[in-house]
Amino acid sequence: MSSLFENVDDLAGRPLADRMRPTSLEGYIGQKHLLADGKPLRQAIASGHPHSMIFWGPPGTGKTTLGRLIAGYCDMEFITISAVLAGVKDVRSAVARAQQLQQEQGRRTLLFVDEVHRFNKSQQDAFLPYVEDGTFTFIGATTENPSFELNNALLSRARVYVLKALETEDLREIIDRAMSDDKLGLADRNIKFPETLRGELAQTADGDGRRVLNLLEIAVDLADSKDQSSVNEDDLSEVVSGTLRRFDKGGEAFYDQISALHKSVRGCSPDGALYWLCRMLDGGCDPVYLMRRIVRMASEDIGNADPRGLRIALDAWETFDKLGRPEGELAIAQAVIYLASAPKSNAVYTAFNTAMQDVRSQGSAEVPLHLRNAPTKLMGELGYGKEYRYAHDEPDAYAAGENYFPDNMEQRQYYQPVNRGLEIQISEKLERLKVLDKQVKKS
Repeated sequence: MSSLFENVDDLAGRPLADRMRPTSLEGYIGQKHLLADGKPLRQAIASGHPHSMIFWGPPGTGKTTLGRLIAGYCDMEFITISAVLAGVKDVRSAVARAQQLQQEQGRRTLLFVDEVHRFNKSQQDAFLPYVEDGTFTFIGATTENPSFELNNALLSRARVYVLKALETEDLREIIDRAMSDDKLGLADRNIKFPETLRGELAQTADGDGRRVLNLLEIAVDLADSKDQSSVNEDDLSEVVSGTLRRFDKGGEAFYDQISALHKSVRGCSPDGALYWLCRMLDGGCDPVYLMRRIVRMASEDIGNADPRGLRIALDAWETFDKLGRPEGELAIAQAVIYLASAPKSNAVYTAFNTAMQDVRSQGSAEVPLHLRNAPTKLMGELGYGKEYRYAHDEPDAYAAGENYFPDNMEQRQYYQPVNRGLEIQISEKLERLKVLDKQVKKS
């Protein structure tokens, strides 16, 4: 394979995470589901003619490094641009370089576009002709769901590979390798890093290989600045203080986690719901956003099976507004646990959606005269309110047989209570009222 990586001297002064990039697939840590013998990506690399790809995965999972390795193994020029910083000029320059190499040297190019989802539709479309005519093999890296963020035209020309967050064991291996490497790593610093602290650091890095190396380098620098021979617990605590778990408001992880919280509440798992709530709070999610969603859960998934759920959710919101963080977070947890434990009903949610469909599909039906108010003499003369039956004057305060729908619309039963919680009693009452309606119709 041709070398894409600088020699040791060229790497001097670079961050540890950059120096420790593997130069072979054997040294690449993680993603065994893609790179093990017989796996599609491994086969594509072995063929020497890789297809265009999209690498989708969390930060620090080796997307850029893997792109470099593929170019090296397949003897291709490696050109990389970042969609965060690049503009039209950079794209044109990359295309021109690839065309020049192809024409003058017969050399193939791999164009790696980092954060490809940051390019808009027209920018993504600009790559298509060059992917089609073989000017370059395209690899795009993204932390966002390609189905939502990338054009269908681009997706149809590239295979999506999902990269997973690194396991704790993978991160431990990365730490061990950096601490034992005396050329590119930290072995020449003669600073010890105890085994127990290595495990803590691996946990803190949260599946991110780049993060674990950055934190490792800072911890060793800190110990060195104190003339210590070893990193201690206080050093590590200082380095990782404020480190947040993987979370990106508006990104894939954000929506995955709020979905997990909602589904845990719906599935009557207070423990699961509490876990995902804490994940989001720990990740920096706005508690006000969480409360809006939790109030929605109270109506959508609990409804009238336990109407207290809505009040408890609103009380938690008010409590948080008064106390703030961190004290008010306990009230949010209380509400989530209550809602997850409460009897469930989506009867209100289903009824609302069905009624809304009727309203949108049937036009603006007139309000029947007997349901209209008649505040003026003229309106009374026109029949407004005529034959209206005041329910409180009827037996059991129910006007049996009365119609509350537009005259030209068939009566519907949107709300169908479930056999759980308070809705058991609501259902029994509505069934009794149906019997009264039938009796009136027969008479």
